[in-house]
Amino acid sequence: MNKTLIKGNEAIAEAAIRSDCKLFFGYPITPSTEIVEYLAKHLPKAGGTVLQGEDEIASIYMCYGAAATGARVMTASSSPGFSLKQEGISYLAAAELPVVIVNVNRSGPGLGGLGPSQADYFQATKGGGHGDYRMIVLAPSKGQELYDFTMEAFDLADKYRTPVLIMADGFLGQMMEPVELKDRLPVALPPKDWAADGCEGRAKRKVYSYTLTSEIGEAENLRWQAKFAIMKEAEQRWENFYTEDAEYLLVGYGTCGRIAKSVVLEGRKRGIKLGLIRPITLWPFPDKAFANLDNVKGLLTVELNAGQMIEDVKLAVTCRAPVYLHNRMGGMLPSENEILRKLGQIFHLPVAEEV
Repeated sequence: MNKTLIKGNEAIAEAAIRSDCKLFFGYPITPSTEIVEYLAKHLPKAGGTVLQGEDEIASIYMCYGAAATGARVMTASSSPGFSLKQEGISYLAAAELPVVIVNVNRSGPGLGGLGPSQADYFQATKGGGHGDYRMIVLAPSKGQELYDFTMEAFDLADKYRTPVLIMADGFLGQMMEPVELKDRLPVALPPKDWAADGCEGRAKRKVYSYTLTSEIGEAENLRWQAKFAIMKEAEQRWENFYTEDAEYLLVGYGTCGRIAKSVVLEGRKRGIKLGLIRPITLWPFPDKAFANLDNVKGLLTVELNAGQMIEDVKLAVTCRAPVYLHNRMGGMLPSENEILRKLGQIFHLPVAEEV
């Protein structure tokens, strides 16, 4: 197969073009800027348009208007900019408009720094805007997945009429890797008979979120929750890595998932029955991945934050095994050795003295 050496952010942008994305609205912010730069250069050649909004708030509402016409739309930002989009994302979820959103996480809080982070996990998975809503959150861990998951994000957005988030970080977005730039395969998707494309059939269309009475408001919320329940059951995704006989499990996504794989291989060399569960969907969180923990003595989440995903892991494990945290913050990445040392210290394994 032919592969192209490409930066992670550019892989996202190229996948969007090949997914028939026609409109991009955004505001540049490091470390996501290469997405808008690449699209500004290449999307017009494919018949699309790129517009830099005056800020992130304007950009997300441009996405709202464009998505209401049925067009494929994307925006991208990084942590502080993603925060500014939250009200608009809540509106997108309520109006049931498909938009692909990319957050290339940087460290925080506040302006923070440019290093990789996963501190936006709560904001992404718990609904950073107001109201009871959810959106699918995909967590790639390498360049090929940045490309493939972007294509899939557009299809999932159209399938469920929902915003879909690609949760990357500064390390993944800036790193160059060989990527197979595959064409999008045809996918059967529901017709966009809800799109606002004129006066005909307007009774079918709902591209607003205001509910005039509390009774209508409750009915709408119950309908949305039923849709989210379908999404939660159908779209849980994860990767198992040496979990068949594992006595100890690491849990990590994105960049931490990559590092954890190396830790598993090194731990196996040292005689530790170590495995990894790598969440691919952060919402719906892959609870099903933790169904069988009969032989597991403990779990260690590896995160680039103060400890956020660990809460979902504990809910999935439901007290069947102890769950611990190893974390780095502020843009720092954990090393294989420090994760092995933490495993040794927590579970009293001899590896603690060897690394």
